[in-house]
Amino acid sequence: MTTAPLPTALSPSRASDFLQCPLLFRFRTIDRLPEKPSAAALRGTLVHACLERLYELPAEGRTPRSALDLVDPQWERLRERDPEVAEQLFPDGEGLDAWLESARNLVRRYFDLENPVTLEPREREMRLEVSLPTGLRLRGYVDRLDVAPAGQIRVVDYKTGKSPHPRFEDKARFQIFFYAVMIWRDLGVVPARLQLIYLGDGSVRWYDPTEEELAAAEAEISDIWERIEAAGRAGRWEPKRSKLCGWCEHQALCPEFGGTPPPLPTA
Repeated sequence: MTTAPLPTALSPSRASDFLQCPLLFRFRTIDRLPEKPSAAALRGTLVHACLERLYELPAEGRTPRSALDLVDPQWERLRERDPEVAEQLFPDGEGLDAWLESARNLVRRYFDLENPVTLEPREREMRLEVSLPTGLRLRGYVDRLDVAPAGQIRVVDYKTGKSPHPRFEDKARFQIFFYAVMIWRDLGVVPARLQLIYLGDGSVRWYDPTEEELAAAEAEISDIWERIEAAGRAGRWEPKRSKLCGWCEHQALCPEFGGTPPPLPTA
């Protein structure tokens, strides 16, 4: 039996990985297997950067034109930071113009959903790291935190894809409640609203959580961590087959597809 070196803190994305497939969690978090860059994920990073920088402008300057003017310089920053990814996705610039236009379309659509002139976020890309009463450490980044004059808190998460069918929205709900639990434990305040902005189809979903709901979410997070620890102690990370397997890059190493995982790394 091999004891796997577990992460020191749990993030919403890694918790979601474990729920989707414990073996995927292992590949990403313990083995740290490389994955090919994704044009969709990179576009999400670009659009998030533009919306973050938008709120650095004075309120009257937060116009669609000024937001679109951020796309090219933010893309240059991303490309300078990781030129290899840019070359892999767009060799010799192939497909780059269409990809940039798709990012601009998402930025334009944001103005159909909110009026940034009227908003003054308290935090943008807010890094949180908190410890639960159990000792479990949680870590994550909140896209935007708004605080009303009366003190009510709104957590905003930008999604560059389309909104899921109600039957499949559990993952997004879990992630934003994960953020809410961190804010609750960090600030001692239950957020008044959790808001998901889907730029892919121009829809908005929100939840107004209660303290009881956050306590239930915290218990769920703690249960996930206990299951992760149990898998680590046993050295058993079971694959979980689903429709999402079609997007997994690690099928060649997955027993569900005839593969064999590499030996577990040791601490």
